[in-house]
Amino acid sequence: MRMRWVWGAGALALTCSAMDLVAQLPQPPAEGTGADWHNVGGSADESGFSQLGNISTGNIGKLGLAWSLDLDGEVSLEATPLAVDGILYFSGSYGAVYAVDGTTGKQLWRYDPEIWKVNPMRQGMGMGVNRGVAYDNGQVFIGVLDGRLVALDAKTGKVNWSVNTLPGPGTMHSLTGAPRTFNGKVIIGNGGADIGQRGYVTAYDQKTGAQAWRFWTVPGKPEDNAQDPVMAMAAKTWNGQYWKTGTGGTVWNGMTFDPELNRIYIGVGNAGPYDPERRSPGGGDNLFVASIVALDADTGKYVWHYQQNPRESWDYKAVANMISATIPIDGKPRKVLMQQPTNGFFYVLDRETGKLISAEKVGKVTWASHIDMASGRPVEAPNVHYQDGPVDIYPSTLGSHNWQAMSYSPKTGLVYIPYMQVGARYAKATTGALASITGASASFITDKKDKEDLTGALVAWDPVAQKARWRMPRSFLWNGGTLATAGNLVFQGTADGHFRAHDAANGKELWKFNAGLGIISAPMSYSVKGKQYVSVLVGWGGTAAAATDVLNVGWKYGRQPRRILSFAVGGTKKLPASPPRDMKVTALDDPSIVLDEKAIAAGREMSFVCGACHGMAFRGAGAPGPDLRESALALSEDAFYQVVQEGALSERGMPRFPLGKPQIHNLWSYLRATAREALGTRKPDAAGTAGGPF
Repeated sequence: MRMRWVWGAGALALTCSAMDLVAQLPQPPAEGTGADWHNVGGSADESGFSQLGNISTGNIGKLGLAWSLDLDGEVSLEATPLAVDGILYFSGSYGAVYAVDGTTGKQLWRYDPEIWKVNPMRQGMGMGVNRGVAYDNGQVFIGVLDGRLVALDAKTGKVNWSVNTLPGPGTMHSLTGAPRTFNGKVIIGNGGADIGQRGYVTAYDQKTGAQAWRFWTVPGKPEDNAQDPVMAMAAKTWNGQYWKTGTGGTVWNGMTFDPELNRIYIGVGNAGPYDPERRSPGGGDNLFVASIVALDADTGKYVWHYQQNPRESWDYKAVANMISATIPIDGKPRKVLMQQPTNGFFYVLDRETGKLISAEKVGKVTWASHIDMASGRPVEAPNVHYQDGPVDIYPSTLGSHNWQAMSYSPKTGLVYIPYMQVGARYAKATTGALASITGASASFITDKKDKEDLTGALVAWDPVAQKARWRMPRSFLWNGGTLATAGNLVFQGTADGHFRAHDAANGKELWKFNAGLGIISAPMSYSVKGKQYVSVLVGWGGTAAAATDVLNVGWKYGRQPRRILSFAVGGTKKLPASPPRDMKVTALDDPSIVLDEKAIAAGREMSFVCGACHGMAFRGAGAPGPDLRESALALSEDAFYQVVQEGALSERGMPRFPLGKPQIHNLWSYLRATAREALGTRKPDAAGTAGGPF
């Protein structure tokens, strides 16, 4: 087969290979979805592919804004809207659900779970993010941060039923992911691995909310494991009293239903504590953390698993979206499952057996040299578990691909990945408040070791040849998910506030729109009466604050509207101007305030509780919470106390943390010290400014 190389827009494209092989094979059932967008990833296959081709490379220049809707009160928007019969359904930052007319942008109804009122003590279980809703049989399903799974009437927004998905009282689990629906059931997972919570997924009956089945992803107490052969098997890969120290392994994002095999594939998260010697001294692979697990969709029974990171130690996780497809392997059609998790390898598995077909690095990966195909295990670098001291590895805890969805086009045979390149220094943590939780520390490598460090890219990956076909650089790391369409287009929103369209074959940028704010969600497409639309949620944030050193791009809290935008050929609507990015920290201070050094030190030790929203060491990134160094309210210790202790702003998303007056005084003292550091009136404290995700 002759190969023809094409240069375009700084990207190198190979125009046959996977594309030609796909065309030559007998075609399986069509991948992707058509007029409706029923699932987070479009269809059950999670491919993020639209079969609609009315918007194409030929007319993309005529694409314009058809309508927009401002979403007052929202902050970080991570969801991909669903479209059913011309109605869009999507979630906001704290689990509010919207129903919007897909042709006019008119809001039809809004449901607010009112966490601040229903479960105020669970409002602080995670940052203000939600990754979407599910739809089936006239109902919309939403998972709420406090652990509720709620079924809503799709026409009215009325609550049909609500269940508590948490395993018991006192749990520290959270819920931020999108449910999935299949076979009359709705499935949801939970978060909390970073603080050692035991992972699980639960399927419920769509009509009644009754629990159908639950699968635990890691073993529990020995007496409980004895009743479950799968957990007994997994327990053999753990040592010590892991059920007391913590396990992790939560399922907070990737889940894919396979109607051909009647299976549900779940992506299992990282271990917790991170230091493997803390949770499982003396060795052990620690199943099923950082694994893909196949379950029978009717019963939840274990079918197979593949573990990407045995003895996971770096906050690596298998929770990125997984795409089921049929692709040519050795010239024959093969049912596969494809994923590029945080660890940097692109995996292709046989979805019938779980057997590893191939795995190759996407970009810069140093924690392992390769994946051994005979065993399926990674060949790790020396000291990679930081057992002999600090170690620098790529990728960081953010991964080279996080939760932002990749997409797959059966037309080109390529997968379109939102790629990131940043490393981290890992070490054991023996002192400090986080040591007892994680047992490890990590800080981002902020000096550029090569020109692509601290940047992102849109990578077109050939899963058959296991190599990149083209690569479009992005100036910043934290960008949105992707949408591939039958019009040979790839859409992606970027951190700099633009929504872009690329030629799917060669990566050339064909169109862009200034959305006025960074985009992290994935777009989707739908049609109404034959007219195709492309929609995306605009709401910068997510984990940006927890990784301020590498993710802050200058968006300020509350200065730019959060919106949903919908585009069509011939659209002529305009957005009003909004403030641009601004990297300057306009810290506030009252020089008359006298600070106590002991209080500052104590506040520094506990400030990680604020980091996910307001930034580590109070260095904010604009979302999901404001930079408190710039807050006039935070100048007053009394006002700060009213917000943190009494919950004065809980209705607006700021949780109540009943820490007590001495602890809140310490936090406030440390905050005031960091503001003075930003102003240059206080010498920076190295202990308080070391950046990192934990």
